[in-house]
Amino acid sequence: MNLVLVSFMSACDEKKSKPTLEKPEIAKITVYTVNYPLKYFTERIGGEFVDVQFPAPKDVDPAYWSPTAEIINSYQKADIILLNGADYAKWIPKVSLPASKMVNTNKNSEDEFIKVEGQATHTHGPEGAHTHEDIAFTTWLDPTLAIAQAEVILQTLIAKTPTEKAFFEQQFLELKKDLLSIDSEIAEIISNKPEMFVVFSHPVYQYFQKRYKIKGTSVHWEPNELPTAAMWHDFEHQKEHQKESALIWEGEPLKETVEKLQKTGIKSTVFSPCGNVPEKGDYMMVMLANLENLQQVFRK
Repeated sequence: MNLVLVSFMSACDEKKSKPTLEKPEIAKITVYTVNYPLKYFTERIGGEFVDVQFPAPKDVDPAYWSPTAEIINSYQKADIILLNGADYAKWIPKVSLPASKMVNTNKNSEDEFIKVEGQATHTHGPEGAHTHEDIAFTTWLDPTLAIAQAEVILQTLIAKTPTEKAFFEQQFLELKKDLLSIDSEIAEIISNKPEMFVVFSHPVYQYFQKRYKIKGTSVHWEPNELPTAAMWHDFEHQKEHQKESALIWEGEPLKETVEKLQKTGIKSTVFSPCGNVPEKGDYMMVMLANLENLQQVFRK
């Protein structure tokens, strides 16, 4: 047999006998967050290099949720603990977490914090009675502040895994583009009726209201509860002398409440803050649904 042919066949046999090398497993960064937006931002930026956990039950407000000792232990073992800042997650000061692992995602935007005048204690959900303190904490409802938080997450991941810097930066830019798109679309929708007076069903929209210069106020109306006569009276007083008013809810309100609002000429819609994991889709899908809902109220 020709020597060249023999050598070729031998080489082929060697290739067949060599086992296929499996792709090595990626050593993922374990990240625990205190709300869903931070989980979403981290997953968008970190991709396959992160394992992001947000263990709060879906039926609670994460700001007032209290984790079990077992869950706190999981936070302690994480590589990174992402905080929202602005006094969010009331349980954090009550437990011992490794300071070296905790990252305040609002550390570069604290000068943008909004002071809340007048505290109000009320009850809703399984977390029970709670008070809205003197700093508004749903910072991510201003997309520019959400971007600032995402940038802190970016730098945190780069510090942890500098070899993936280029990947993290590209992922961040894509997320930033999406958030800026949401920002510009909301601004355009609101501009259709800049004089619209908006009553927010809960005092969690301060950054949203400031960002888009919305005229309005907040009440304490729960979507799944009928407002009392006193609440209706206060509502009528707050919106009087306004040519056109709307009520924006955190969640889907009762049909009876919506119908009563309609009879008085009040438009009603939902803008979910998305502090917790949505029943369907993800953060961006919820924000797109919010845009559609705003269109119903602010349409010319």
